[in-house]
Amino acid sequence: MAEGIKIIKGNIVFTPSFGQLEVFENSFILIEGKTVKGIYRELPAEYTHMAVTDYQNALIIPGFVDLHFHAPQFANRGLGLDLELLPWLERYTFPEEAKYTNIAYAQAVYKQVVTELWKWGTTRVACFGTIHRAATAKLLELLALAGLGGYVGKVNMDRNSPGSLIETTAQSLADTEDYIKATVDRYELVKPIITPRFVPTCSPELMTGIAKLAQKYNLPVQSHLSENAGEIAWVKELHPECPNYAGVYHRFGLFGQQPTIMAHCIHNDDAEIALMAKSKVYVAHCPYSNNNLASGIAPIRKYLDNGIAVGLGSDVAGGHEVSIARVMTMAVQVSKLKWLATDKSEKFFTIPEVLYLATKGGGSFFGKVGSFEAGYEFDALVIDDSSLEVPAGSLRSIEDRLSRFIYIGDYHNIVARYVAGAKIEQPQL
Repeated sequence: MAEGIKIIKGNIVFTPSFGQLEVFENSFILIEGKTVKGIYRELPAEYTHMAVTDYQNALIIPGFVDLHFHAPQFANRGLGLDLELLPWLERYTFPEEAKYTNIAYAQAVYKQVVTELWKWGTTRVACFGTIHRAATAKLLELLALAGLGGYVGKVNMDRNSPGSLIETTAQSLADTEDYIKATVDRYELVKPIITPRFVPTCSPELMTGIAKLAQKYNLPVQSHLSENAGEIAWVKELHPECPNYAGVYHRFGLFGQQPTIMAHCIHNDDAEIALMAKSKVYVAHCPYSNNNLASGIAPIRKYLDNGIAVGLGSDVAGGHEVSIARVMTMAVQVSKLKWLATDKSEKFFTIPEVLYLATKGGGSFFGKVGSFEAGYEFDALVIDDSSLEVPAGSLRSIEDRLSRFIYIGDYHNIVARYVAGAKIEQPQL
């Protein structure tokens, strides 16, 4: 048997480019180690003697990527979602996150978080932790134990925060560097990420310091940008010397100087959009959260047209759904509202387009992730959608079956999960 080769058979579906759906019915995908070697409708002769994992009529799609997830807010899903952002943070989010000084509490919640991510088919995730170094390191460890891939950030907050959830600048920088040293080379698929909560909670000294850490350890950055009108006005008051919200991050070295994800980006002006494109900043589009907190509808088509990379985020707990498939459907729905609100000038999304955002669009932040092209890491979900067929035994196109799973399927339909070539069973944490 060829060393390290796996062969999987089924109906293979992926999006090599935005809006382009590739379908290989009843075909074989060869995986060598972690990566895809090729897709074949007929198995090449040199492999015909090898064992094949045959998923028969199942769909095989890339694993889902969640570019924005607040792991400590998991216990708050569904709470306070009749509020706007800033009151919601004060009443629900900050009190919950303060509990993570207790490592036993953190571990109990994070075990559920990791299991839930696995269950709903998220194979890579960019996570916010809290300001607490030990709890955040525990989240990173649990993701690694589960075999999932991700970035996990110790959050930085040294101003405009409640007493139970604030650091001194020096302590924030010291704890962040200690966290990085303890985790940066510890796991193959899970790494630390620099995580200022947002400009209002980070002093200029803190932003400057964590930007230096990002450079020193060659780490990516994640934060929030232009989510809510009140937040934008607050940033303007705090930093009148900067032209806009994005300009604050850029001034302090946190906007593309290292690979950067900015969540939401609902109300960016043209100068910010130009800076995002130039700085290669990723947008994490979080439609559930944007609806729940009355933040607005992000102009995602405009970002894509300007060459800005976009992925999807659940934004738990501003968003109440862990499922990226659900986030995909909401991304289509809000894009239709945007289409109507822009006099039908900003086109709404199609299923191939949101599948791209949920896989290769966000996955590219992690490297060659989110597609089945040769050389890509094999992250995959195997979907048995037979329970969704009405009447049983009807024949639908692969494209229709994909759409149906995204809209009405759930975790019961995901019968196998792979990350970087390895099959990932339910985590035993």
